[in-house]
Amino acid sequence: MIIRVSPSTLSGEVTAPPSKSLSARFIAAALLADSPTMLHGISDCDDTNVALSIAAALGAEIELGSDSVRITPCLSSIPRPRSEKLHAGESGLAARLFAPIAALSLDTLTLTGEGSLMNRPFEMVTNGLAALGVKTTGGNTLPITIEGPLVGGEIEIDGSISSQFLTGLLLALPYAEKDSKVLVHNLTSRPYIEMTLEVMRAFDLDFTHETLDSCDTFLIPAGQTSRSLPLSTDGDWSAASTFLVLGGLCARPDLEIKGIRGIFTQADSAIKGAMLFAGYHILGTDDGLNLKKKRPRAINLDLSNSPDLFPVLCALAAFSNKPSRLSGANRLSSKESDRASVLISEFAKAGVRIEREDDTLVIHPCKKTTACRIDPHGDHRIVMAAAILGCAGAADIEILDADCVAKSYPMFFDDLASIGGCMCEVP
Repeated sequence: MIIRVSPSTLSGEVTAPPSKSLSARFIAAALLADSPTMLHGISDCDDTNVALSIAAALGAEIELGSDSVRITPCLSSIPRPRSEKLHAGESGLAARLFAPIAALSLDTLTLTGEGSLMNRPFEMVTNGLAALGVKTTGGNTLPITIEGPLVGGEIEIDGSISSQFLTGLLLALPYAEKDSKVLVHNLTSRPYIEMTLEVMRAFDLDFTHETLDSCDTFLIPAGQTSRSLPLSTDGDWSAASTFLVLGGLCARPDLEIKGIRGIFTQADSAIKGAMLFAGYHILGTDDGLNLKKKRPRAINLDLSNSPDLFPVLCALAAFSNKPSRLSGANRLSSKESDRASVLISEFAKAGVRIEREDDTLVIHPCKKTTACRIDPHGDHRIVMAAAILGCAGAADIEILDADCVAKSYPMFFDDLASIGGCMCEVP
């Protein structure tokens, strides 16, 4: 599907969808709980649907309601697979998160996926599982086979690459045979791990966490059982960040983003600070944030802990008064696309010049965007960033494969249209 987005004036209010990162963690924890869990308002995106299908394949009973999901776990918190194949679609989070959980099973399972996920690195997963008593076969990419059980023990991880496998370990190791000690060096995406620890507390799982210099230590007792309580999913700051930027560039008189006052840590809540640095006055409301249009100031930020903000902040910086600098770009190579390279090549088509200096992207202001067709390379966050260029710029932007936005936000274009976004499907 090709969507043409035209210059737009936005107003009114929009509600952020539920967090997909939190939804996936809730589903994984509920799979291993000691009793059924009712999850209210979980995300309806592709990644969440994949997480539900993997949980079902691992033996959970999934009951879908109009606005809730009931997950009934396997007995004794040990997965009892219905299928020898676990299909993660294009979700790197689901694949890395559920690999250690699948390893609790005594069955031999094959973890696979499709699309760009088949080229993303999984060496951390295979090496990490092997260190904890799990046999794996396959290369450094999917598919891989997993033969448990996950016995626990001690493991060291390079945390500068991804937090997703660590999240899976933290959720799985309480059910292992032996106590575990996880040493993580140079942990980035720290807010994502804080979210995971908050989910563990919600399910009454025991752990200790200490940070000394550049090493984080997690001590996890074995043989635990976890309680289950009804849980509601917070709004997604990753999705909300797109509308905060759109409001700052296109709102008249203002735009309210609702549904983002939650209790769980989210990395992309850092967008609030980024918008303040860009010169915006953000007004808190009962259920969200409100802001008005103005020209942004240049920003200089380290996004190592929130790499998903790169696309929307590159779009914001394109309309600034001076060049902006966003560091942490080394985190972008193993996303749905080689995100830094795609931002550089595709934004250039609209007249936005982005240069890379080692770990930093330098975004030069664009006096007037030009009409073009942007290829997001299957990356949902590039789609949303391209839509910002179309709404805030001076010319139409056509977005190829725009339906890949369903990976995280299937209703994105509907919500954008509801506040005045001008767009149409290109035949």
